[in-house]
Amino acid sequence: MTTTNSFSLQIRDDNIGVITMDIAGESMNVLKAAFADEITALLADIKANSQLKGLVFISGKIDSFIAGADISMLDNCNTAAEAEAIGRMGQQMFDQLEQLSIPLVAAIHGPCLGGGLELAMACHARVATSDSKTVLGLPEVQLGLLPGSGGTQRLPRLVGLQKALDMILTGKQLRATQAKKAGLVDDVVPQSILLDAAVKLALKGKPQRGLPKLNLVGKVLERTAFGRNILFSQARKQTLKKTQGNYPAPLKILDVIKTGVDNGKQAGLAAEAKAFGELCMTKESAALRSLFFATTQMKKETGAGDVKPAKVHKAAVLGGGLMGGGIANVTATKAGVPVRIKDINEQGISNALKYSYSLLQKKFKRRFISKADMQRQMLLITGTTDYSGFHDVDIVVEAVFEDLALKQQMVADIEQHCAATTVFASNTSSLPIGQIAAKAERPENVIGLHYFSPVDKMPLAEVIAHEKTSDETISTTVDFAKKQGKTPIVVKDGAGFYVNRILALYMNEAANILLEGEPVEKIDKALVKFGFPVGPMTLLDEVGIDVGAKISPILANELGERFVAPAAFDKLLADGRKGKKSDKGFYLYGNNSKKGKKLVDESVYPVLGVTVAPKLSADEISRRCVVQMLNEAVRTLEEGIIGSARDGDIGAIFGIGFPPFLGGPFRYIDQLGAAELVAQLRNLESRFGSRFTPAALLVTMAEQQKRFYD
Repeated sequence: MTTTNSFSLQIRDDNIGVITMDIAGESMNVLKAAFADEITALLADIKANSQLKGLVFISGKIDSFIAGADISMLDNCNTAAEAEAIGRMGQQMFDQLEQLSIPLVAAIHGPCLGGGLELAMACHARVATSDSKTVLGLPEVQLGLLPGSGGTQRLPRLVGLQKALDMILTGKQLRATQAKKAGLVDDVVPQSILLDAAVKLALKGKPQRGLPKLNLVGKVLERTAFGRNILFSQARKQTLKKTQGNYPAPLKILDVIKTGVDNGKQAGLAAEAKAFGELCMTKESAALRSLFFATTQMKKETGAGDVKPAKVHKAAVLGGGLMGGGIANVTATKAGVPVRIKDINEQGISNALKYSYSLLQKKFKRRFISKADMQRQMLLITGTTDYSGFHDVDIVVEAVFEDLALKQQMVADIEQHCAATTVFASNTSSLPIGQIAAKAERPENVIGLHYFSPVDKMPLAEVIAHEKTSDETISTTVDFAKKQGKTPIVVKDGAGFYVNRILALYMNEAANILLEGEPVEKIDKALVKFGFPVGPMTLLDEVGIDVGAKISPILANELGERFVAPAAFDKLLADGRKGKKSDKGFYLYGNNSKKGKKLVDESVYPVLGVTVAPKLSADEISRRCVVQMLNEAVRTLEEGIIGSARDGDIGAIFGIGFPPFLGGPFRYIDQLGAAELVAQLRNLESRFGSRFTPAALLVTMAEQQKRFYD
């Protein structure tokens, strides 16, 4: 048996060597540059053993193959050449594996991502487990990078050009059955026989691989120069439409893959390493990597120091509406916790159950889950019109209307029907939690847990503690949100909390620009070009104009005149325009809409008393909206609403889609410079008044030339 720090080689009686990777002290395996010497030493022993018939590469971790490369080593690179050298080292390491004369089989269970999949593709065959934890993908694009250890060259040769482009350009992950269908793995087996299946495959010898299986159209597109030109041209067009040119990595990926296809593997590898080095040095990748480190760090935090969370064995949701149904769904399907929904009538419960069923049915049809899994998860959700079954609930999430008296009544009901330790979490989007807890007998159990719609897709949750909330309530709620698949940020109590507060001024400014005569679609396009997933007018239609109208007075009452919404809201609601939900808003819906094309409802202009007269550039529109958001984000930090710039960046990106390539409001301010932002705000203040007055903290930082991040 040969052993290094992270790898061991054990020779079986059948002369198959089993290489086990198990990094001591780590929950998951990650690839590090230091492994190059260990693998070289291991390969020397393998080549010296003439009795070996084959090899199996397997992980020593319970539920993980290799989760990727150690990203922190890239932050130590000062030049593109240094980062390029890391890519070349990975390429050479995996080339050595590929060039072994005996068969090498990867036995995959759990995440096989990034450098982990690059290693697996360098093996001669792959076996994966059917477990739902097993996923394969190249997510480097999400860090502003590309696969730098041969992934851009090996994946197209295994699965075909179209599938490879789809995976590498999006970071999409495949489950084992999907990977087998694509040709990425050779076999899918239960975890209990993974090693046996891999050994059996190794004993068969090196597989003879032909070209990936393609239909007629696929053959034309991938195996003719004319077809490949069309394929790359269309991919570039779609990529630019999706990224608005804000992300350099996808375009580099296209160039590198095309180089390999046109000029051969060695040319492709050289282009890959060079592009990897260049991308490592971009500000976009630095911002995206900072986001990765921040979320990784937050996974280890309780939100309340060393205070451990209480175990949640059972949960309940008050209200079977869209939010309530979504919260119940993630509680059952992600957290695996039984959840009881209470609504005032059977129809509300039925709607909530139907919501979960439809989401699970989609997963089942796409083969993400089995029928048994689907049924098991549905059985975790039950409903009631009274408080039966609430006596043993550990946490109750309230998702009823934004009415203070109603929410206070809900607190009283839960205190009467539940245990003394039951946490009451309100999903209010704007009402201060201290007010909701004002009449509570046990205010220490009351907390805010603000989700974003749709709950099953949006990754953020705001955990809002009022001054009497206990530390155990905070840590229990944070842990509960994490188990639901959320990234929670803990914020201090106050109207609008963090996300809706910074969003409100952004939306108000967009409305002001509209009332000045700028077209709806021009405003939306300007902010999408800036990097937001949708424009503010589209967002208002999606969320509901009536919802915005309800939140605005609460914020203005608590936070002052700058939050007073333009008169647009009242005029729109008087005309019955609630947005998409009423098929009437800024855009056309239902029978009036045109399939595949989003059209503005031109009748909205006379309702608002607006004469369309475009004057502003896209940059001026986006700047006016965005600086409002940046300025208010600084105020929330100044007031202690958020605990750190990091939390503010995570909240804005995960909650409202602030452009990830900018790293969040605070990293973007650092990039602009506080003095530059103050100058922009002063200029706008002189033209439009006090709503653009810079935050005191921002002015101080500008004067002292300080940054939010060192």
